[in-house]
Amino acid sequence: MGRNELFYKLALSRVDGIGPVKYKRLMELMESAEQIFSMSFRQLKAMSGLSESNCYAIKHFNDFDAIEKELEYVDRHHIQMLDLTHPHYPQRLRQCIDSPSILFYKGNADLNQTRVVSVIGTRSYTEYGKRVCEELIDGLKNYQVLVCSGLAFGIDAIAHKACVRNHVGTVGVVAHGLNTMYPPAHRSLANEMTQHGGVLSEYFSDARIDKGNFPSRNRIVAGMSDATIIIETDIRGGSMITAEIAYSYNRDVCCFPGRVSDSKSHGCNHLIKTLKAQMITSAEDVAHCLGWTKPKQKATSQRQLFIDLNEHEQVIVELLRTNASMHIDEFYTSSPLNSSQLASSLLGLEMQNIVKILPGKLVTLVD
Repeated sequence: MGRNELFYKLALSRVDGIGPVKYKRLMELMESAEQIFSMSFRQLKAMSGLSESNCYAIKHFNDFDAIEKELEYVDRHHIQMLDLTHPHYPQRLRQCIDSPSILFYKGNADLNQTRVVSVIGTRSYTEYGKRVCEELIDGLKNYQVLVCSGLAFGIDAIAHKACVRNHVGTVGVVAHGLNTMYPPAHRSLANEMTQHGGVLSEYFSDARIDKGNFPSRNRIVAGMSDATIIIETDIRGGSMITAEIAYSYNRDVCCFPGRVSDSKSHGCNHLIKTLKAQMITSAEDVAHCLGWTKPKQKATSQRQLFIDLNEHEQVIVELLRTNASMHIDEFYTSSPLNSSQLASSLLGLEMQNIVKILPGKLVTLVD
């Protein structure tokens, strides 16, 4: 995409009255954003189907200095500008009716990764919430997932930090331009995240921090994910807004339950009780909810593991590697092991989590 087209797409996104729905419609109808600005008022109205006030706003847009300034900032700081037609724009978010016309992104994570979840919660968390959040991320690292959150104090920051520690990709969606950071204490974390994920915003670089931006930010957190996971929240607050948005998008909402007497769990318990959220207690529950399967270990890793087995254990493992499962009695006819050798070897392998005994005395390797 040429710089001219970027320039006019950015300008179109700033025209009063041209929100995401009209922006998307115009880009589908017209050859380019540049064409939209070059057309006469009469041509634009005839071809676009926009109201006279919308066409007037486009033809009289004159804040091109701000557009040039923003493009220079984007170039200088190596920020990606993703409009609704860009192949790297989050496709899950694009499906939402109020998806932003343009996103500003600094990072290296694939926003269209196969598995994307949002992890959010209260700023004033409890020790229970902190532990649950860290255990969740530790469990999710086995599923090659991208984790999104809002880079706020509390559960958001705990989730981002746990992702960085566990080498899980994580993206923070902020409610301001990328030339600042709120809260300022998270500047270092945000910089680290650009190496292990990224930071995303719908606002121009010089956009001021405004209270009204935060609910708007929450729709991006909900919209770019397959599921929104809530750790702790009171009955009111940003997490409940995000949960309602995710529910309205027909996305999964998952909540960790808490004690009925704990105000920090009132929101999660309420969402579960009203059937707007599924109750979860682990990363495995999230995987089950979304139909994920855990990636299997590579054969090379498995072979390395088996080097430490004794002679009898290796016999069992080699048999199971050529058979999906075997009845215990089959080992007597397929191996030289006697009953005591077989029993002790199976027990050792089971304790090492290398084999598992299924109902019906079937033995199989652990995935």
